[in-house]
Amino acid sequence: MGVLGGKSALVTGGGRGIGAAIAERLANEGADVALTFHTSSARAQEVVARVEAAGRAGVALHADMTDPSAVSAAVDGAAAALGRVDILVNNAGVFPYGGIDELTLDDYEATTAVHLRAVFVAVKRVLGHMPDGGRIISIGSNLAEHVPAPGISLYSLSKSGLIGFTKGLARDLGPRGITANVVHPGSTDTDMNPADGEGAEQQRAQTALGRYGRAAEIAGAVAYLAAPESGFVTGTPITVDGGANA
Repeated sequence: MGVLGGKSALVTGGGRGIGAAIAERLANEGADVALTFHTSSARAQEVVARVEAAGRAGVALHADMTDPSAVSAAVDGAAAALGRVDILVNNAGVFPYGGIDELTLDDYEATTAVHLRAVFVAVKRVLGHMPDGGRIISIGSNLAEHVPAPGISLYSLSKSGLIGFTKGLARDLGPRGITANVVHPGSTDTDMNPADGEGAEQQRAQTALGRYGRAAEIAGAVAYLAAPESGFVTGTPITVDGGANA
């Protein structure tokens, strides 16, 4: 049994990309895994099948992360299916793109609903299902700390907000031994930002390693923060971006 044997995890947006890699890695480390999806039940069920192939329990829960009641229901559903939630991974995300003169209030509301409000709601709800010593891990972005090009101000705003919230959570939840951290991925090869897509060469050139990251590499950082060995790490942003922000 892996280092997360006996643990249960909820990964929001776990049906694709980085979220799917995280769900699979946590299962391979021994955790039972619930994941949320919004639009693709089939892809989410494929991830569940891989979780189960690793010998762990898996469940996919439909949730619109812009709906606070749906977020709360997903947390409750994960706890009901798995018994409790030891690890919460706030991964669900969107990518608004456009200059400040193009962005609308609706863009702002939709983006912050997913990247900030849903995280706030999920954390509030999970605390009743999470034992002492639990883990809260949010997926941010290296663009929260460095903005190398125009058109991403709203995305950067929403992701940078996770830093302050996470630092506050670390203080609030420290007495229970619950840690709270952020993983900031850089350009990662997923269907949302493929390594052969438009603008990919420019993104590659910004890294010190000259390549895109792999979703499994982001999942590795999450697995570390979920594991017992990271028990003294809290309130910390960990950037996994191939040196793009170096």
